[in-house]
Amino acid sequence: MYAIVEIAGQQFKVEKDKYIYTHRLSNDEGESVEFDNVLLVDSDGAVDVGTPTVSGAKIKGKILEHVKGDKVIVFKKKRRKGYKVKNGHRQLFSKVLIEDILK
Repeated sequence: MYAIVEIAGQQFKVEKDKYIYTHRLSNDEGESVEFDNVLLVDSDGAVDVGTPTVSGAKIKGKILEHVKGDKVIVFKKKRRKGYKVKNGHRQLFSKVLIEDILK
């Protein structure tokens, strides 16, 4: 059984007892969260597609930890001008364990 759910503007394919990395959620570590913006639910071949969401479907999860992603280097250069800028960025993520898919 899996579901497609929209979390913080992005769509994720979620399964029970698996974890995903989403953009940083405002909840604390260890708190449980519910996502009700479920777009599709597949339970052993019976696909239920929402218009735009599946009514009554929810995803229960638990925030395991807040982490930072890998460093992304942003380098800008203009030829023959002596202009070089190097910046780095690390995105903030939340690691969420999917506990249950309710339909």
